[in-house]
Amino acid sequence: MLSKPELILAIESSCDDTAAAVLSDRKVLSNCIANQTIHQAYGGVVPELASRAHQSKIIPVVDQALVQANIDKNELTAIAYTQGPGLLGSLLVGSAFAKSLALSLNLPLIPINHMQGHLLVHFIEEEGIATPHFPFLGVTVSGGHTQLVLVKEYFDMEILGTTLDDAIGEAFDKCGKRMGLDYPSGPQIDKLAQTGDPNKFQFPIPNMEGYHVSYSGVKTAFTNFIHKETQINARFISDNLNDLCASLQFTLVQIILNKIEQVAKEYHLNQIVIGGGVAANSELRQQLKAREERHQWKVFLPPLKYTTDNAAMIGIAAYYKLQKKQIGAFTDSSQARLKY
Repeated sequence: MLSKPELILAIESSCDDTAAAVLSDRKVLSNCIANQTIHQAYGGVVPELASRAHQSKIIPVVDQALVQANIDKNELTAIAYTQGPGLLGSLLVGSAFAKSLALSLNLPLIPINHMQGHLLVHFIEEEGIATPHFPFLGVTVSGGHTQLVLVKEYFDMEILGTTLDDAIGEAFDKCGKRMGLDYPSGPQIDKLAQTGDPNKFQFPIPNMEGYHVSYSGVKTAFTNFIHKETQINARFISDNLNDLCASLQFTLVQIILNKIEQVAKEYHLNQIVIGGGVAANSELRQQLKAREERHQWKVFLPPLKYTTDNAAMIGIAAYYKLQKKQIGAFTDSSQARLKY
């Protein structure tokens, strides 16, 4: 007799996206996201505004996820939520709602590490998603994190290298702001770079010790370069926008590619698993695919819908937590700097 599937409601609220998903074991039945456009006026996420927006959006988003999945809340078998890392105010909204719902329905509560979710998204059972096997090199690239992780098992992950300052997504956004682009700038830079020359302008690629990366130097060099050139030609940015975007994007991507190659070689890993919002970047995807044959790699790139923060990745991580009977407690606290 087949056992009934686990029906998991997952909630993600680590930054400025309010998300909810319903999974039946490893299959995604719904994956709903409410974006917060208010931050565009400030050129970045404002924590207080983010937490307030989560409060107004979380009930409609959860309701939408249940309706799309055609699931009644009384059919659920577990509630999962993002425990951290992230903005504390935003995390607290998601955890408070998840705890209240789990308590009212007498369901197990499962806290999830946001960064683990980005890598475990590759274990969702869905057409077009290939599943890696352990061990593999996990690479998380987003607005808040840039990490190279040795993944030995579902929840046995060791950070080998990380950014010592800015994350890659943060560098995209801050340099984009300097060019007058709206927040978030990463997707716009990617689009503009398609018709630009990546070799038109040269920016420094830092040589950091070990497996760490740094993006603040590139950001500073780019800012100084723009300042210098606009003193000579006030229209420099608009006259060279596509080439600037292509050159900047090439440099930012090359920094993480160099470290991926180094780690893969020294740890004898041939599976490269990518997660996070910058995993949607076309230059990164193309460069990784180009290296597959050269290095005998197998590169795992998530579908675009699972690159940005989403609740499906929290749900798949919760599924494996359930399999291991790793249930959380109502006293578990949200942590802005939650470690692996």
